[in-house]
Amino acid sequence: MIEQALVFVENLAVVSALRNSTLAYPLVNAGHILGVALLVGGIVPLDLRLLGLWRRYPVMVFVDVLRMTSVLGLGLAIVCGALLFATAAADYAGSMLFRVKMVVVLLGVSNALILARVLEHRDIRSLPMDAAMPLSVRAGALISLVTWGSALVLGRLLGYF
Repeated sequence: MIEQALVFVENLAVVSALRNSTLAYPLVNAGHILGVALLVGGIVPLDLRLLGLWRRYPVMVFVDVLRMTSVLGLGLAIVCGALLFATAAADYAGSMLFRVKMVVVLLGVSNALILARVLEHRDIRSLPMDAAMPLSVRAGALISLVTWGSALVLGRLLGYF
């Protein structure tokens, strides 16, 4: 049943047109890469600041700006990634690398939501700039670095295996 649904998605006219286009497919692929770049490019400096780097800069500047950059990147990566997935849905769904990547992305998003709640519930804004973040914040930042780095590597491996 699931395989039939995946084949149905692959055979949709818009998906077939995307798969066979010499312009649209590379543009969607570039959109996915841009989304990942915005996501990881926002997450890494934010996580590093939460872990203790760049203490002379207020943590909330990182949180306020880079969180939005990361959300925008995640949205773009999801939309473009779904389109790329649709072009070979049955193959991707059958790939252990793809399934693991999706689990890691879900873990990364879950961790980000939890970390955002922790940052909002703790009085982070009142901490001195050079103060160490609470252990729960540092743990979330470390988990974030590992999950998003893993998702990035798994995504690149998908192109080769």
